[in-house]
Amino acid sequence: MQQYETVIILTPLLSDEAAKEVITKFNKLMKDNGAEIIHEDNWGLKKLAYPIQKKTNGHYHLTEFKAPGELINKLEVEYKRDERVMRFLTIALDKHAIAYNEKKRSGAFNKKKTEKVEEEVTNG
Repeated sequence: MQQYETVIILTPLLSDEAAKEVITKFNKLMKDNGAEIIHEDNWGLKKLAYPIQKKTNGHYHLTEFKAPGELINKLEVEYKRDERVMRFLTIALDKHAIAYNEKKRSGAFNKKKTEKVEEEVTNG
């Protein structure tokens, strides 16, 4: 099974509860087709880089998962059918991206920033 990462942008007209329902629907679809969800990150309502369907904001959600390759086509067809999804992007992760994501989840990048701040406070 290959590891993937999907970012979807949902219409800003949805409430937070409705956006969670959409995410739950797609997560259930993934699990029903043999996927294992590794990590989820809800980025919330963000400003878009350019208008999509005359909207300037969208609910962003990232899902990292392991799945068989056949699932990706099914998943993307469902994204296209759902009018609440404005955009989506699914990428296959290589070993370097997987390692990077694991470090990011463990907080390795945040530790360096706090160490630098502590050094500046003690030295400054």
